[in-house]
Amino acid sequence: MTPSTGLFISFEGIDGAGKSTHIDAVAQAFEAQGRVVTRTREPGGTPLAERLREMVLNAPMDALTESLLVFAARRDHIAQVIAPALAAGHVVLCDRFSDATFAYQGGGRGFDWQLLQTLEQWVQHQGAPGAGLLQPALTLWFDLPASVAAARLASARVPDKFEAQPQAFFEAVAAGYARRCAEQPQRFTRIDADQALDAVRVQVLGALRSKGFLA
Repeated sequence: MTPSTGLFISFEGIDGAGKSTHIDAVAQAFEAQGRVVTRTREPGGTPLAERLREMVLNAPMDALTESLLVFAARRDHIAQVIAPALAAGHVVLCDRFSDATFAYQGGGRGFDWQLLQTLEQWVQHQGAPGAGLLQPALTLWFDLPASVAAARLASARVPDKFEAQPQAFFEAVAAGYARRCAEQPQRFTRIDADQALDAVRVQVLGALRSKGFLA
């Protein structure tokens, strides 16, 4: 990797898995090697996408409506933040991306997986012939038992509508992540998140080094 080469990394996992905690350490590691880092999140990342995020996380709606709003937010996010940052050679660290939609709406809500794939094709296609879909070069999947995540969330802030779901929902979400990982294993690295903070961080930084993204 060189400073002129953009790098896209996503952080995925059920609520309570602790993925957001490790983004700071990853950002610092890249900045220490002279890289410019763009940190962002989904749903969100732009003023429009943040407004859509509030609706998705708090307003009652069916799974199709959720999916459409999330992909609409993603489209704006890609156009306004992710694609320009990658073109400028930045390291883009994104707290969730399209895998979360497959896990939460596809797994948790039981929504049509094939339709989600169609929406993904529409929103993430890069336009140029043969360019394919915009996907992270690496997805760090913070895998945590749903029971442990539920215990962590019990002492967290006031939950949104997803965080307030029962354990069975998060088990279905975790299964959605596992399915997505099995479909695209080349870009996934599973992180055992049921460990102490330092042990998880060692896994995360080790994954980045093994891929050649960090020296």
